[in-house]
Amino acid sequence: MEKEKGHPQAAQDTHDDHNDNSAHTQRLRLLAAFETRHSLTTIEARRDLDILMPAARVFELRARGFDIATIWTDALTECGRKHRVARYVLMKAAS
Repeated sequence: MEKEKGHPQAAQDTHDDHNDNSAHTQRLRLLAAFETRHSLTTIEARRDLDILMPAARVFELRARGFDIATIWTDALTECGRKHRVARYVLMKAAS
């Protein structure tokens, strides 16, 4: 029995007016936030920048030469629960 495959164009993005949420665009949003803020927590990145996996974006930026420090801290979520989260600080931009 042969497995059916979906339409070949189903996975392609054909909308020109979509919001780009690629990893590249998320990294750009994170770097722009570092220009206006001294630091940024995981909670703030998720809530304010729509970056659901900020640790991955920070990892990628570090691999590109950015010096980003991680400071572990406690913070409250929107529902009032306390979590241990990372606070990221851009120490030095990539050369």
